[in-house]
Amino acid sequence: MRTTRTIALAATAAATAVVLAGCGGTTPQPAADVTDEPVFEGTLSILTKFAGEPLEPYFEDLAAAYEAEHPDVDVELIQETDQSIKDKTKTLTASQALPDIYFTWTGDWAENFVNGGLAADLSEVIAPGTEWGDRFGEASLSAFQYDGKYYGIPLYNNGKFMGYSTSAFAEAGVEVPTSFEELIEACGPLRDAGYEPIAFGNKDGWPALHYLQQLFAYNVPTEVLQADFDPETAEWTHEGYVRALEQFQTLVDECTDTGKGTNGVLYTTAQEALAGGRAAMYYQEILEFDTVTAEGTALSTDDFGIFPLPVPEGAEGDPAAIEGSPEGYLINAKSPRAALAVDFMKFVTEPANAKTLSSPPFGQPSAVIDAVTEETSSAAVFDGITQVNEASELVVWLDTVTVPEVADAWLAGGEALISGSATPEEVLESVRAANDSAQ
Repeated sequence: MRTTRTIALAATAAATAVVLAGCGGTTPQPAADVTDEPVFEGTLSILTKFAGEPLEPYFEDLAAAYEAEHPDVDVELIQETDQSIKDKTKTLTASQALPDIYFTWTGDWAENFVNGGLAADLSEVIAPGTEWGDRFGEASLSAFQYDGKYYGIPLYNNGKFMGYSTSAFAEAGVEVPTSFEELIEACGPLRDAGYEPIAFGNKDGWPALHYLQQLFAYNVPTEVLQADFDPETAEWTHEGYVRALEQFQTLVDECTDTGKGTNGVLYTTAQEALAGGRAAMYYQEILEFDTVTAEGTALSTDDFGIFPLPVPEGAEGDPAAIEGSPEGYLINAKSPRAALAVDFMKFVTEPANAKTLSSPPFGQPSAVIDAVTEETSSAAVFDGITQVNEASELVVWLDTVTVPEVADAWLAGGEALISGSATPEEVLESVRAANDSAQ
């Protein structure tokens, strides 16, 4: 969950160098042939982002089922959390021990592995029009397309929404806000009713970027925003960036109880504040919906609602855009078990397994067509993925869509805005400097 998703500033900054380092100083190996018939023997290693409850059993159950079908195959799982996956990937790549299958985000993050020769070209088996590719929507597949080739296996779709307690809103006498200004106005009555208006934890850096990226999409015209993601065309000068940064500061100051101390709070602590009935709202990914309403939490599924972060008045960007992106897996181009890896991922994305993934307690909306339905998924997950599918565009996470140097500058800038150590203009200046160094 973002995710992404960035563990430390150094982790993202090192991503490109690490990928290339994983290839340097070794004898070139032939590209993996993903079209071969799989040999059902040996150990197949997989790096997932499913550690911890309630997600961990999903791949464990799939591995056991696959091993039962193929007794000579041993599936080795390396299960990491949203917080540890980047460091683990960095370590494995640097030591040239990247697993046969490994988790990836879209954008620049995946492209680093493609450019480093560590992601197998899956076009012949998963491109639109192939038997396997036709399980997925073309947009999900295209999110992992680089230079006309398809490299990724989309596991689930994702988007960012404000989750809220309907009973807290009723108690405070507030309605679901239809503008950003109304969201800020609702925070006073919610606090008077005894709730933290918006639970927020930014210790890991990326939660602030989720707010910023959605506000950027609202305040900056799409063509300008997309150009600014590429260092070769980026300027980062549109006035909408300053407005978005100021809006974010207002939300932190007026709607969170932690305020300038938010940088010391874990995102899971904020998540638990909503789940425990102490907070009225928490900005979260679809992947978290079933977690905040899991059995034993104070927040029930009937009391849980969602809405997109409201659009600020006078915004010049796309009011129908939603921040989000599919997330998925790459197959190691150097793996001698690439064909077996393809077979396993076909098994993972079979319709029955996709529906299980989309259902409670996992609540991860599968990218497989028709896997997310009102019958298989919770009401909130179904609502969220429906809104994602109807969005005018999906704006990819800020810390994975841009190059590492710029992502780091945004991470530091978000923290500086919260602490009050930098103004919006100073943050933008640091981003422009990072962009210059990346060219």
